[in-house]
Parts: sequence; structure tokens; C-alpha cells
Amino acid sequence: MRDVRIVTQPFVPGALTDEFAKAHPGLGGVCTFVGEVRGEDGVEALELIQYPAMTRKGMEELADTALERFALMGLLIVHRVGVMGPGEPIVCVSAAAHHRRAAIDAVDFTMDYLKSASWLWKREKRSDGWHWIEPRAQDHSDLARWATKKL
Repeated sequence: MRDVRIVTQPFVPGALTDEFAKAHPGLGGVCTFVGEVRGEDGVEALELIQYPAMTRKGMEELADTALERFALMGLLIVHRVGVMGPGEPIVCVSAAAHHRRAAIDAVDFTMDYLKSASWLWKREKRSDGWHWIEPRAQDHSDLARWATKKL
């Protein structure tokens, strides 16, 4: 099961992951990562901008790749777009598998891709205005360890 959602409103990660786990009876493990807006360094807001057709297609291809590569029972990707404040969830990725390692690796793989090569443009608002955010060198090296083709 592949469930990819791009949302504009706040979401409750626990409600998503409970529903996801219940949809996969017999699973051996579920791994979940939830990313939130950090309020450090004077960040007042974060904005994620998308081109909907490109973003959806890219995220669905990423989900399909993870499902196949890690032999998952299911994968959930929920990504918020728009303006968010510190502490608000941005992304929730959950993987269900027969064995824990596949679920853990699938979430790690998916997040590495979303952090370094996704179809979203990100900027932060600080006291002096908006600033575009680019992936860090560490984000790129995290992705490179998977030695995957670019989606």
C-alpha cells in the first residue's frame, strides 16, 4: 500500500501512524519519522512551495522505489506545504514491513531523498525577511550512500 499526501493544513502524526499500522495486519515492524519546523536561529516561519503536478509525481515515484527496494508492506508519506510555524509538523514518513530493518531503512532512504533532492522549494522567515534554504552538503552525502538513481 502506497499512501502519498501533500497537505496544506496541520496534521496530527499519531493519528496518521495509528491508522497506517492498523491497515497492515501481520506486520513485523513500523518505523516513523516526523519532522517539525525548528525555531532556532531566529526562525519565525518556514514556507514550502510546490509545483503540484511535479511534486505529486516525484513523491509517488519515490514511494514506489522505496516499496520495491525494501520489500515493504506499505509506505506513508505526508508532506505539508505552505507557511508553518516553529513546532508544527512538516513531514511524516512511516514504513511497515515484515522485519524492522526494512522499515527503518525505508524511512531513512525516503527522508534522505526528501531532504536533498525533493520537488519542494523551502524558505525561512527571520527578523530580516525571507531566506531561501538549500540542502546542506551533509544532506547530499546522506543521499549518496544509497547509490540510487535520481528520481
